[in-house]
Amino acid sequence: MNKRILLSSPTMHGDELGYVNEAFERNWIAPLGFNCDAFETEMGEYLSGEEKIYGLSLCSGTAGLHLAVKLAGVKRGDIVLCSDMTFSASANPIVYEGGVPVFVDCERETWNMSPAALELAFEKYPHAKVVMLVHLYGTPAKTDEILEVCKRHNAVLIEDAAEGLSAEYKGKKLGTFGKYNVISFNGNKIITTSGGGMLLTKDESAREKAFFWATQAREKAAWYQHEEIGYNYRMSNVVAGIGRGQLKHIEEHRELKKKIYMRYKRGFEGLPVSMNPYLDCSEPNFWLSCILIDKQCKVGFMDIYNRLNEANAESRPIWKPMHMQPVFAHNDFVKAENSAADEDIFSRGLCLPSDIKMTEEEQAYVIDAVKSCFK
Repeated sequence: MNKRILLSSPTMHGDELGYVNEAFERNWIAPLGFNCDAFETEMGEYLSGEEKIYGLSLCSGTAGLHLAVKLAGVKRGDIVLCSDMTFSASANPIVYEGGVPVFVDCERETWNMSPAALELAFEKYPHAKVVMLVHLYGTPAKTDEILEVCKRHNAVLIEDAAEGLSAEYKGKKLGTFGKYNVISFNGNKIITTSGGGMLLTKDESAREKAFFWATQAREKAAWYQHEEIGYNYRMSNVVAGIGRGQLKHIEEHRELKKKIYMRYKRGFEGLPVSMNPYLDCSEPNFWLSCILIDKQCKVGFMDIYNRLNEANAESRPIWKPMHMQPVFAHNDFVKAENSAADEDIFSRGLCLPSDIKMTEEEQAYVIDAVKSCFK
């Protein structure tokens, strides 16, 4: 195929241009502004239901996680219990504040943090007071069980829902369960601002403190007065306009992602593979559709990866667990099984093309390419 089939790319609709053009017409293209304010309000209304959610538009999801770690009070030497199978942006902000990530294995029903392993981690590190929970590939974790463990140990939950915007757990949207929550608008996410993210909290004073830090911690004075270290983390008023236009289409995007997942599931019937799993009480956003190759199978994930690459289709291995990364080689890792569940998933899993602009014919081509690896 001449046209490359992408993993997940931005899908624009035209609504975005109206907000962007208004920013230009009003000459309000710098950080802060009416698009940022409205984007925060509209996102809070989309997520919250009856609860008031305060959003803070930022230049990246990573910036949001950094501010969440600061709000949670992490200081140098503090242990933070963190999902192990994730992108490094979940763990790096812990280190920014001098914290020490201790990585917690996943469970196999969602590929997310294992509540049993988290309990063991608290037994080993009883003074840990912060948990960084990631919802992998837009699939909700066993959130109630994680919250119950956090409650018993008086720990703050930071919900890294960077990949999970619009997904639901027991009828409630991700990004609303933790004390501090973060979503991402990176170019490959379910909606995008080209780059960017948002911090979410039900605590208005926490939102205002994060805003202060995100704007270089500038004090209210006629001159530039700084009494704390701050950051240049705010979102541009222009890209916030893109986000406002994208938000209008989020349910459409989620439905298209789900159709891709279901077509893969039907297409792979009879093959020694399974799709990334989810709980019956949850509704993922199906951001990325993934397969897990059966243990007995001689075909490896790199065989499929290479075959898809030859077919001009983009795929990606499952996130390599953080405890296997050289930069975190000396950090502890806690598992509930005899062997690490996420090491096993990493060794057999692959993310498939999940772009909502992919046609059914193109997806059938991808399915056939995968099938050819098992002949």
